[in-house]
Amino acid sequence: MGQARPAHPCDRAVRAGEEVAAKHMTDSDTIGLLLAGGLSRRMGGGDKCLRPLGGKPVLAHIIERARTQVSALVINANGDPGRFASFGLPVVADTIQGFAGPLAGVLAGMEWAAANRPGAAWLASFATDAPFFPRDLVARLHEAMARERADMACARSDDQDHPVFGLWPVRLAGDLRRAMEEGVRKVDLWTARYRLAVADFPTAPFDPFFNANRPEDLAEAERLLARIG
Repeated sequence: MGQARPAHPCDRAVRAGEEVAAKHMTDSDTIGLLLAGGLSRRMGGGDKCLRPLGGKPVLAHIIERARTQVSALVINANGDPGRFASFGLPVVADTIQGFAGPLAGVLAGMEWAAANRPGAAWLASFATDAPFFPRDLVARLHEAMARERADMACARSDDQDHPVFGLWPVRLAGDLRRAMEEGVRKVDLWTARYRLAVADFPTAPFDPFFNANRPEDLAEAERLLARIG
């Protein structure tokens, strides 16, 4: 068996550059966007993130996991914002009409960040029906983006991409608005225009992106919550 090749100075420089880039981006002002603008048809309507899980709303679990990963949180939701008043977070509605999907929520979050947090470079989006997403999600997205020198990043588990768990540059708000006004609605159609990095997460002992879309999913979420405490 041959000896391992000593690290070349260029290799070390590349790794060091990636680490510096990741640290710089992670330390920058990243706003967290909680995507709650859907219609929740499979849950029978209403806000599925307000359904109880372990004695408190699903959204409370989401906020607890997201809050430590970003500098500020904002909720994307349509309709009466008063139903989220108890969480003490700003609520921003879609600026593209017609329940245009998660891209409309990302755009609303980008434009809110640009107007209210002008120093914010990044927007991290979180689905509000997946209460067990990783506590290092945002850091891992930043690392993947730095490593691959990409424009944006999303999560993946079990060979499935989760674009609603993404990291988006606020500077592309204008580009996204133009794309949506042209009729783009699918996340992958927009991200295909850019270099997208992917952060892969393990699915053992369970998929951290398990989402509670149906009443039976909420029952499974109760079981998972009891397991992890």
